[in-house]
Amino acid sequence: MCTGVLVGTMGDTVERSRTDDGQFRGSIPPERALEVFEEREDRARPLTASDIAEALDCSRRTAHNKLGELVDRGELETRKVGARSRVWWRPLPREPESAGRPRAEGVSDAVSEAVSEANLPGAGPQLEARREALLAAFDYLQDNPGATKSDFLQDVYPDHRADFESAEGWWNAIQPALGDLPGVDPPKERGHIWHFLGG
Repeated sequence: MCTGVLVGTMGDTVERSRTDDGQFRGSIPPERALEVFEEREDRARPLTASDIAEALDCSRRTAHNKLGELVDRGELETRKVGARSRVWWRPLPREPESAGRPRAEGVSDAVSEAVSEANLPGAGPQLEARREALLAAFDYLQDNPGATKSDFLQDVYPDHRADFESAEGWWNAIQPALGDLPGVDPPKERGHIWHFLGG
């Protein structure tokens, strides 16, 4: 049986056995990809799938799959940079938010309260992720008054999936709650333009 040596980002080595045709045996757990983020000196710098693939000695596709699992679990966050690139990072721990306190700089008490009371499915971290997605949709509408459903699905949904299985499921949950937020003027008919009136 052949063996290979994997050198981690901190110089540690892990032996992995290979099959007769040179492929590594077994799969890499997502936690190993997470360790790459913790083991580096500059923990604030986002990583690419290529960085993870190199550190784990695996294919870029495998790295993408592990990173996707970690995003779904809320362990990592991701965003597109440029037309075809994406980076991942460990989110900072959030302090518990007291009632009535704005959730983010520039968010009014009324919006913060409406988001926290929005009728969204889920509980615990999943519900919090969905509130964050609702707030991201609200922020997007503030910056893009006159947005359509396809704008939200193209520009907000990819970075704020909030554990929904599809873009359509995401929209079906987010759009009624978005229409209830202060200053939002939802379209009278489906498929038309959303407006932000301020407030």
